[in-house]
Amino acid sequence: MDDKLKEKLGILEGILFVVGDEGIDLKSLSEIMDEKEEDIKEYLKELKKRYEQPEYGLRISYLGNAFKLTTKKEHKDYYEKLAYNPTTNKLSNAALEILAIIAYKQPITNPEISDIRGVQSGQLVRKLVAKGLVKEAGKSDMPGRPNLYKTTSEFLDYFGLATIDDLPEIKEENTEEENSEVELFSSIYKDNVENE
Repeated sequence: MDDKLKEKLGILEGILFVVGDEGIDLKSLSEIMDEKEEDIKEYLKELKKRYEQPEYGLRISYLGNAFKLTTKKEHKDYYEKLAYNPTTNKLSNAALEILAIIAYKQPITNPEISDIRGVQSGQLVRKLVAKGLVKEAGKSDMPGRPNLYKTTSEFLDYFGLATIDDLPEIKEENTEEENSEVELFSSIYKDNVENE
């Protein structure tokens, strides 16, 4: 395999990793990599062949008109152990932030979560799904029809809530003070100009 092909496969692999569970279609891959769709198909076949080797834990799946990296089904038992291992059940601040966004805005898509947070959140959303705290709740009408996510009964149990309505209310920050400061500054400025 020549170096140019290795580089193209590396770029393709990176793109598939970055798009996460949303996946990417052939046309978009072609535009991003500035390559013909036929060439992209060849790269995908080559990468898929590489992932079929036992030393790789990933595979390329074609789901919902999109290519995405997924784990191998034959390793499922290990992933289940990981999801239910008490030492891996601690939630990071980022995971808690995503849970809060989903809980208060559900149903919500991964792109919407990422937009609110300002960073890609797909990997953490997948971890929360694997832990059973979040689940898919259909498809959005947004372009690309991304998955909608909502919290589960395990989420309620984890946080000791009877229903989602038991979540504390979020109070809007008081912007009245900010407005009065602006008005005060404006009126002072206006008075000074009129007195000159």
